[in-house]
Amino acid sequence: MRAEVQQVADGTYLVHGSNTNWVILTEGDAVTLVDTGYPGDREQLLDSLSQVAGSPEAVTAVLITHAHNDHLGSAEHLRAAYGTPVLLHEAEVPHARREFLHQVTVGDVVRNGWRPGVVPWALHAIRSGGKAHVPVTAPEAFPKPGPLDLPGRPVPVHTPGHTDGHVAFHLPGTGVLISGDALVSGHPTSRIEGPQLLPDMFHHERARAVASLDVLAELDGDLMLPGHGPAHRGPLREAALQAKERAL
Repeated sequence: MRAEVQQVADGTYLVHGSNTNWVILTEGDAVTLVDTGYPGDREQLLDSLSQVAGSPEAVTAVLITHAHNDHLGSAEHLRAAYGTPVLLHEAEVPHARREFLHQVTVGDVVRNGWRPGVVPWALHAIRSGGKAHVPVTAPEAFPKPGPLDLPGRPVPVHTPGHTDGHVAFHLPGTGVLISGDALVSGHPTSRIEGPQLLPDMFHHERARAVASLDVLAELDGDLMLPGHGPAHRGPLREAALQAKERAL
């Protein structure tokens, strides 16, 4: 299956998987991969890497915004098959090892099943491996604060709430924010478009997720690449504040 790869800035590619996005950052022949989609997105993931970089061997590191299955799905495959390090916030490392799981439950879905889009989304998530057991055997914490010494020089920004160790990645040089699930522009279970939080059932601590929008509002840039929905162009501050207004 061919992946939908969109070059959105110099050395920056947004890929739309099945309901989830990932981002490829390039520098010469080397690549940073941010998130990996569902387990069922693997064919598209590998195809996107082939389109942009030639092969998965070009990936210097896999960065994970948070350890939900729709973002972590092929991280262990890349680590085991190619020796690619998988890096997360230190609070998210045990989550990636599946020492615990902060993820929407079957009960949450049942309670929200009356909402538009929830049942089709849930069926798709199950078919795509949303309930699969996909721990990362040896995840690693980011080595230091500030820009990572990787293609794109992404800067991790701790944005807890969706999960304890959720991070966004800021690319100050190009004004790009890879926002993960801290700030999205759409979702199959949402009836609105544009900057927003995911529906409440998806957040481990909703109040912290709302507070993290203030952190994102302080970042300079004009292009948001979310974990769900299309790329959003416009000042990051306005996007974050619009999402906060909608959440309150």
